[in-house]
Amino acid sequence: MIRRRRQNAWISISILSLVFASILLSVGGLIWRQSRALEALAKLDEVRRDLSFAEAERTELERRIQGLESRARISSVAVEHLGMHHPDASEIVLLAGAYR
Repeated sequence: MIRRRRQNAWISISILSLVFASILLSVGGLIWRQSRALEALAKLDEVRRDLSFAEAERTELERRIQGLESRARISSVAVEHLGMHHPDASEIVLLAGAYR
């Protein structure tokens, strides 16, 4: 009888130990998964921030390109660096030709 009680106690302790170990493993897995999710969210925020900076830079470059391609700037550069000027009416020659 005493032997049976010891055996039952041993089985109960073993089962409780397994249950406790299972709970610890489950909680550990949950914590690991949550930490990985938080790392992924932090990386996603960083990528979104980088994308936002890149889009702002792209917008600024497009604005700068439009300024550089403007007729006023091209005319001023042509006058200053190439010595060109706006033609007078007497300097304009219309050529007759076939249009395709």
